[in-house]
Order: sequence, then C-alpha cells, then structure tokens
Amino acid sequence: MSTSSACKGCREDYKVTEVQIARILSSSMFNPENSVSEEVYAERLTLCGTCPKLQEGVTCLACGCIIPVVAKLKERGCPLPGGGLWGPLN
Repeated sequence: MSTSSACKGCREDYKVTEVQIARILSSSMFNPENSVSEEVYAERLTLCGTCPKLQEGVTCLACGCIIPVVAKLKERGCPLPGGGLWGPLN
C-alpha cells in the first residue's frame, strides 16, 4: 500500500477510475439543467490541467474534489483562492 500521496483518492489502493467517473457523470444529477456544455467542460478541464493543485489528473488539492465531476456542474467554481481558474455559470 502506498502512503506517499497527500490525498487518499490518489493512493494506489484507492484510485478513482475513469469507469467510476463515467458512472457518476451518467447519473440524473448531471442533467442538462445542472451541467455545463461539453465545450465549457473541456475548457474547465484544460484550465485545471495547468494547475499545480491538480493531482493525478483527477483530484484538486485545494478542496479535495474530483475535478472531472465538479467541472461538469454549472453551480461549481474553481476553489483556488482569489477567484480560481473558472467560475460558476448562472
């Protein structure tokens, strides 16, 4: 068991998989009313990909959230202090 990671979601024994993320994103919570467009989603993921707080391409070390999940939600914004990299959509 690896314990060197700062985040349990990024440890080898507790990896968040693409299959798990896809299953979450297919839930009714991510209906068009609650979700950003695919274009905005891709932009958010690209911005997060440039952030030093993104660990393993999945977990935000600023808040502990799973970025591919929260980046899909209109109401969520980047948790970085000072306004973050992207904001919520109304």
